Amino acid sequence: MEPNPLRKLLFPLFLGLATAFGIAIGYFLPGNSTVQANHQSVSNNNKMQDVMQYILNEYVDTLNQKTFQDEAITAMLSKLDPHSSYIPASELDQVTEQLEGNFDGIGVEFNIQRDTIMVVAAITGGPSEALGIQSGDRIVKIEGKTVAGKKITNEDVIKQLRGKSGTKVKVSIFRPGQKSLRDFTITRGKIPIYSLDASVMLDQQTGYIKISRFAATTYNEYLKAFEELRVKGMKKLILDLRDNPGGYLNAAVDLSDEFLPRGKKIVYTQGQARPKEDYTATAKGGFETGDLVVLIDEGSASASEIVSGAIQDNDRGWVVGRRSFGKGLVQEEVRFDDGSAMRLTIARYYTPTGRCIQRPYDQGTDEYYQEITERMSGTSKNKDAADKKDSLAYKTSAGRTVYGGGGVTPDVTIEADTSGYSEYLAKVVSNGLINRFSFEYVDARRKELKSRYPSAENFASQFPVNGLLPDFYAFAAKNGVASDPKGQAVSWGIISNQLQALIGRALYGNSGFYLSQTRNDATVKKALELLRSGKLVSRSQQAPIKQKS
Repeated sequence: MEPNPLRKLLFPLFLGLATAFGIAIGYFLPGNSTVQANHQSVSNNNKMQDVMQYILNEYVDTLNQKTFQDEAITAMLSKLDPHSSYIPASELDQVTEQLEGNFDGIGVEFNIQRDTIMVVAAITGGPSEALGIQSGDRIVKIEGKTVAGKKITNEDVIKQLRGKSGTKVKVSIFRPGQKSLRDFTITRGKIPIYSLDASVMLDQQTGYIKISRFAATTYNEYLKAFEELRVKGMKKLILDLRDNPGGYLNAAVDLSDEFLPRGKKIVYTQGQARPKEDYTATAKGGFETGDLVVLIDEGSASASEIVSGAIQDNDRGWVVGRRSFGKGLVQEEVRFDDGSAMRLTIARYYTPTGRCIQRPYDQGTDEYYQEITERMSGTSKNKDAADKKDSLAYKTSAGRTVYGGGGVTPDVTIEADTSGYSEYLAKVVSNGLINRFSFEYVDARRKELKSRYPSAENFASQFPVNGLLPDFYAFAAKNGVASDPKGQAVSWGIISNQLQALIGRALYGNSGFYLSQTRNDATVKKALELLRSGKLVSRSQQAPIKQKS
């Protein structure tokens, strides 16, 4: 099974792209005296500025100048390439905080269950954790006003609990097992947003690190996680970059440097107005010789492709999974006085062998994203770049053939397995029933479960999740999804895997989630097989392998 088996049902959310606005600017036809009398000259030097001003001054209806300019800039950038973009001031903070690695708030992960704000976890290093707020707490009041049972939304909660560092917010919390509410005055602070989701040992020698994006803090997060795993005996590493959309170039370079000897090329960039710039490994790498497997899929883009491409081109380790997104364009951000920003493509990046993995976008942005949508849903008819053009073939230092022009093609391909999908699965997922059942199951027996399974490792290896399936099916029926024996027979594996992973997360955070989920992950299983087989030593002689999970 895949590490995120529900992504086929949720793939449209991956795109998350606003529709570009198209603006057609007409011109005056000769022969109409009324129009000609009012016609104003437009200079060639400042045509864009003059046209904008003329429209704002003379258009038949009143226009909102800011909105009009924002839409015009968005439309103009959309004609360049799929990744040049304009970010309005109202959206910039939200877009940026994921890469900067922090935001201002109280520091809790939450779910809304039955119109009640349930604390999933207090974020490590945040003010809520320092005050003792914990998993399972219910936020009943905010600033003295009852919020439970009020059909509150996620946006409402964020609006009330986030705020500038140093400001205070009062919350009243109900904790199961206690008779009265507990009042907390929380001083908001900088809340870390971690880009490293998990670091666990899969066996006595193999570590597993999952990175969700390349943020300003990613490299330091990796160093901390790596050292913790090294102390536990790690000698081999699986680096999971699946569904990682990228981020900062420097973060990708720093991470790649950890695996490559001094002087090895990592990536280079070049653009029409930007001279070639090489990025090479230094002497600081902490894992330059250990066995390494990098996992990728169609959700791995940009910085993820820099890392996997550098590992592949330098014959440093195996790349396993499915062909990556194919984003080889570099954006530079320019901020404007009104708080908005433009991200303009200023260069392409190239892997050490000289390949640019950017997918073609000459058929337009819609077609560009449709192709990745089809790949994520398993309906794409397009072949991998390796099957397209010999001109896109390059040779690694060991003489292996790798391909550009359409993402990084893995050394070992694990094809998507869609055999476990059914209408029943789609219904329970779209209604959020797997999440709800998992949360309520833990909420009712948290102490008992932690006593029986004192660690995430114990839980992942010993929890009898299949025994929960009848209870889950009954829960789903009570919540509007009728029993479907045929669908249940098809999807029981995906459902049980997700149940255990989500229960594990509720008990032990991301360690509990990934230790449980990777046990039935075909791509991770293949990576472990390669690491245990000794084939990594002779990987340069290995031909690409295709395998169906």
